[in-house]
Amino acid sequence: MDFRYTDEQLELRDRAAALASDMMAYEQECEEHRGLSAQSLAEIKELTLGASLNAINMPLEWGGQGLSILDQVIVQERLGQLTNALWDAVWRPANALKHCNAEQRERYLVPAIAGDRRDCFAVTEEKAGSDPSLIETVAISDGENYRITGEKWFVTVGDVADFLIVQALVGPERAPTLFLVDKDQPGVSVKRTPAYMHTFVFEHPEFVFDDVAVGREQVLGEIGGGYDLTRDWFVEERLMIAARATGAAERALSLASDWANERVQSGGVIASHQLIGAMIADSVCDIALCRGLTHQVAWEADNGMPRKLLHAKAAMVKLTASEAAGRVVDRAVQIFGGRGYMRENPVERLYRDIRVDRIWEGTSEIQRMIVAGEVRKRGLDGVLQYGAALPAAEAVHA
Repeated sequence: MDFRYTDEQLELRDRAAALASDMMAYEQECEEHRGLSAQSLAEIKELTLGASLNAINMPLEWGGQGLSILDQVIVQERLGQLTNALWDAVWRPANALKHCNAEQRERYLVPAIAGDRRDCFAVTEEKAGSDPSLIETVAISDGENYRITGEKWFVTVGDVADFLIVQALVGPERAPTLFLVDKDQPGVSVKRTPAYMHTFVFEHPEFVFDDVAVGREQVLGEIGGGYDLTRDWFVEERLMIAARATGAAERALSLASDWANERVQSGGVIASHQLIGAMIADSVCDIALCRGLTHQVAWEADNGMPRKLLHAKAAMVKLTASEAAGRVVDRAVQIFGGRGYMRENPVERLYRDIRVDRIWEGTSEIQRMIVAGEVRKRGLDGVLQYGAALPAAEAVHA
């Protein structure tokens, strides 16, 4: 086996690291002002385009970077080192938009790839989180159009997005379906924008859809195909969350380790004290484990892993990395002592940032249920086997 990055991947990693380094200059502004000015966002847009890291998950022929899942993981790990979720300013349109038809692609996806439009995914509701069967938002056909009525919660980037991907139930059979909805359409409004634990570069508003008329040309994919597209989005997002969590943990440990090697207490630098050294060692192991596992499953995804197994392994990766990163960042705060509790310290911001990774895109409890369900239905071999991919000839739409 060859675990080395190719020359192209090394260049990609360094390019992503350089972009992250440039963007760190905006962290304090984001923390102090709970977001960034239009000027700062415009500067980040230019940095992103200059680094050719916009829309890394979209095909080259549409203006994206056409990166594999593994290459995306390499990029997201570097961007995950940013506090205040500034990684989200480096836009990566939802993979569900690959299912746009030609007209939708020109209207929504191509501008989103270029950074001229921004999408957001609206799935969760007040009563429907991990259980999508509880969704109440409906799209009722009036013969010519559909009329969407309902609410969506926790719509990340909803404050700056100009169109939403909305999951609604269609017809008496309650067919789950995705719709492309422009935010300025009549009947679309923001109910409220809650304040959250982290100081995110963007917000997560709650939206109300009051008899919003959308044409049939705004159906994304097909009627009844919403769950499949949403699940595929969850799989990709869970892998990227794992990659970013690994990057966040690495930055926190790097800062804490440097501090431990210069802070003198009780006759020596605190890194020489066994209890501090143990925290550093445990953190090194957590990061190495998460990086290896995330890279493995990303590689398997690129090499034809069956869809259901990939769903379970992405859950395993997200669970492992989000919980391990929480431990690493918590140790980093402890190593810094009182300084680690100050908001001017990146580890304090990472401490708040990383907590949501155990909640969004499926809680840790849901990830455990997915993994346990895979083991119950198909046994341990798939989830534990290394390189569990199909031969290339069988890998099409597994």
